Amino acid sequence: MRTGPYASNPDEVMGNWRSGIAAAAGCPNVVIKLGGVGMPRLGYDFHERETPVGSEELAAAIDPVMRHCIEQFGPSRCMFESNFPVDKESFSYCVMWNAFKRMSADFSADERADMFHGCAARAYRVG
Repeated sequence: MRTGPYASNPDEVMGNWRSGIAAAAGCPNVVIKLGGVGMPRLGYDFHERETPVGSEELAAAIDPVMRHCIEQFGPSRCMFESNFPVDKESFSYCVMWNAFKRMSADFSADERADMFHGCAARAYRVG
């Protein structure tokens, strides 16, 4: 979102992205997977650091994007997901899941249960 031809106009790019997310959320049969934020193409510098990013900093960095998705879809239609091994270029598996826990800490227990399990169980029809 913030690299290549999109780097020079981040406000326009994010505005278009937000509109697209809102349009997709308008379809009641659509759910959203929240993850994949370790890919360098998103414009974070985590993969270039000598010292790996921690879960607190990662949570703060991804919060605006994740929160917009959750606000549009509602927690019952959002699922946190792992994009490993692709994301391991930027942070560890544990750091990612701890970041999701941190950034969702202000949601209710039921909302968090939906985002960490319920939505995926319903979408994939697993127990």
